[in-house]
Amino acid sequence: MENSINVETDIFTIISHGGNAKSIAYEALEAGHRNEFEEADKLMEDAHKELNEAHKTQTKLIQAEINGTHFEKSLLMIHAQDHLMTSISEINLIEQMIKLLKKIDTLQK
Repeated sequence: MENSINVETDIFTIISHGGNAKSIAYEALEAGHRNEFEEADKLMEDAHKELNEAHKTQTKLIQAEINGTHFEKSLLMIHAQDHLMTSISEINLIEQMIKLLKKIDTLQK
């Protein structure tokens, strides 16, 4: 991870990776509905990798601020934070839904 701060670029990195993570998680859920659980698990792993990238960038911004770098808080930054938190919540729910789909599949067999 690069140590320099480019706030606007970092904000778009959070939005991009957070959105990718959520989209991939929904693909995993669809795979779960098709009982393709290996694919669902792989996609969830990919979703977490994307989420991790967003979170690393968020952490970089937080650490920069703690260490004295001041930057203007913008509506775009608030949007990025909102986007990331929503992605985290939805991914957590999708994981639980896939677990339920696996149990249903087991019970139907």
